[in-house]
Amino acid sequence: MIADPLPFALTLGSVTFLLSVIWGSPLVEILRRLNVGQRIREDSPEWHSSKEGTPTMGGVLILAPVVLITLLLNIANLLRPSETGTGISILVPLFVLVSFGALGAVDDWTKLRNKGEGLSARTKFLAQVALASAAAAVISLADGGFQFANEMYIPVMGIAVPISPLLFIPIAIVIIVGSSNAANLTDGMDGLAGTLMACAFVAYGLIALVQGQIYLVQFCFLVVGACFAFLWYNALPAQLFMGDTGALALGATLGTVAIMTGQWLLLPIIAAVPVAELLSVVAQVLYFRWSGGARLFRRSPLHYHFQMGGWSEAQVVQRFWMIGILSAMIGVALALIR
Repeated sequence: MIADPLPFALTLGSVTFLLSVIWGSPLVEILRRLNVGQRIREDSPEWHSSKEGTPTMGGVLILAPVVLITLLLNIANLLRPSETGTGISILVPLFVLVSFGALGAVDDWTKLRNKGEGLSARTKFLAQVALASAAAAVISLADGGFQFANEMYIPVMGIAVPISPLLFIPIAIVIIVGSSNAANLTDGMDGLAGTLMACAFVAYGLIALVQGQIYLVQFCFLVVGACFAFLWYNALPAQLFMGDTGALALGATLGTVAIMTGQWLLLPIIAAVPVAELLSVVAQVLYFRWSGGARLFRRSPLHYHFQMGGWSEAQVVQRFWMIGILSAMIGVALALIR
């Protein structure tokens, strides 16, 4: 095992950032030449019209380096298991990252061909549930492969409550699918989703470090480095959009990492903004139906509510960043209390 896991993980994240920034510019140009530009739906906010044509499917910039470096670390682990901290169970979050990324890519490609209309909500949801079920079953049923499988760890109290796989698996599915959709709904403004996902992965990387899950620490900081590289091209005004390719994958992977650390009860705190975005959409729909057409928010997801209230896009993004950073700090603090 590596003597200093955190410096190594930070180095991995930095290398991933540099490599991704270098190949990000050619990627943007390739997407432009292939006419892989954002298609704005007719019911989208009017201020989105200026974003029409911006290259999308930028999640590839995040997924590709994380997958390649993680696989290289696993090969090294098989050849020299005493010299690396990467465990074989890292293949589960890697599977989630790739599979949800592939689902998002199909959705993005469909939108490009159908004037902004992607896969149906039903099709996308069923696919998410199927992929999450596979990951949840492996985590729950793998023999000794996951430290916190079939447990509900209660923060602050320091109590781990055993739960049956029959309960654990459905909970894990809800967490993975919910987190995936929360990240996707958050991805509506330049620089917003990438920063919030990076904050959340830093938090869970630190939690995994305290737990001694070194391979998970490395994975989390690989994702952070890749997210920062994406933000290099996604900062306002964006040259590249994440698309469902990145948003679905990052959200689902965050939920998976939360389950693997056992600290999934802290996910609504660590990812407070994406969770609020998801809840705002649910509340808007339910209130609309209950009231016969009235709206609870000016528009959902939540970031549009504030933009329609007079905040600029930069103000919304920066203020949500602050909340995301603080909520991640609070979540780590609660995880460390014994």
